[in-house]
Amino acid sequence: MRRVVVTGMGAISPIGNSVEAFWDALKEKKVGIAPITYFDTEEYKVKLAAEVKEFDPLTVMDKKEARRMELFSQYAVAATAEALSQSGLELTEEECLRTGVSIGSGVGSLQALEKGYSKLVEKGPGRVPILFVPMLISNMAAGNVGIHFGLKGKNINVVTACATGTNSIGEAFRTIQCGDADVMVAGGTEAAICPSGIAGFSALTALSTVQDPLRASLPFDKDRSGFVMGEGAGVLVLEELSHAQARGANILAEIVGYGSTCDAYHITSPAEDGEGAARAMQLAMQEAELAPDEIQYVNAHGTGTHLNDLCETRAIKKAFGEAAYQLNINSTKSMIGHALGAAGGLEAVACVKTIMENYIHATAGFNQAEEEMDLNYTPEGTSREVTAALTDSLGFGGHNAVLIFKKFR
Repeated sequence: MRRVVVTGMGAISPIGNSVEAFWDALKEKKVGIAPITYFDTEEYKVKLAAEVKEFDPLTVMDKKEARRMELFSQYAVAATAEALSQSGLELTEEECLRTGVSIGSGVGSLQALEKGYSKLVEKGPGRVPILFVPMLISNMAAGNVGIHFGLKGKNINVVTACATGTNSIGEAFRTIQCGDADVMVAGGTEAAICPSGIAGFSALTALSTVQDPLRASLPFDKDRSGFVMGEGAGVLVLEELSHAQARGANILAEIVGYGSTCDAYHITSPAEDGEGAARAMQLAMQEAELAPDEIQYVNAHGTGTHLNDLCETRAIKKAFGEAAYQLNINSTKSMIGHALGAAGGLEAVACVKTIMENYIHATAGFNQAEEEMDLNYTPEGTSREVTAALTDSLGFGGHNAVLIFKKFR
């Protein structure tokens, strides 16, 4: 199999609209959760979300192009622009033929659905917006990235709910490994902080109703009460090793393992014993040829819901055995909320930065866990040599996706 490396990264997040701003905020334990400003929440139990701030699509596209994209697509294009710029990839006509896109969104544009349906009900089918469908469907993030940058290789949109971003990167990894592309732009994007998004997840009792921004998203803590909706985009440029070396690229890290499984258990709840997630971790370690004690860090799914954090802890123990107690585990969602399909992309960026800087950011807000949850959830940021990092994402429907990044040698 061909080796695959990371040569560029981009991020749009509730705590910064670049990789460096995002990473610096993570190190500072900056929480990007605040009262929702996108709509009136008077009738909603949920008052908080992690919104992206001060985002201007016109920094990467013109007004006409921006009008033809919903926010989740704009985030994806902006994050890709940063990632490609860092990679230094020269997008010649020949290069574009071997450069693909694997950027997923869990739900696409709920806002477009809300607007289109309102028009249908209020004014009839003849008044539904012309671009209703192309603005709504989730594949348009990947499609718009391909169109904007002229990338003509494989272009796919993986949709596995909250595992979307991680699966998207994993499938891009596989694409390069098997020779279908030399370069893949990969990650996740989401913008679902809107009435139907908040109401829908509230109906599942999945969202925290706490109104203190610093105590709303509490992954692994005994006071956790649900997740906080986030948004944004995280994108990596993945490249076949010899291709990157031939052009003198700066290699940030290497992807060495990918595991993907299904719980086959329940449409929203994870398997209580963590078997499916553990198996995905084991598959990724097997491919990476790494023993559990050779991995120092796990960027956990860590949503802050009661079942997820407990079952994920069980999965880590099952996959790592006694080595689980030597890990640093954290949840990026403690600061940026749960960005659904974008979560895995942003967490992959955090993993690569952790490897590059040998610094593991804190799980903000973590004070005390339950008796069974006795691992090191990193309450304070810590410096530690990290040669290998694992990130896992778990989605409704029982989707489990795991990636392992390694320091490039």
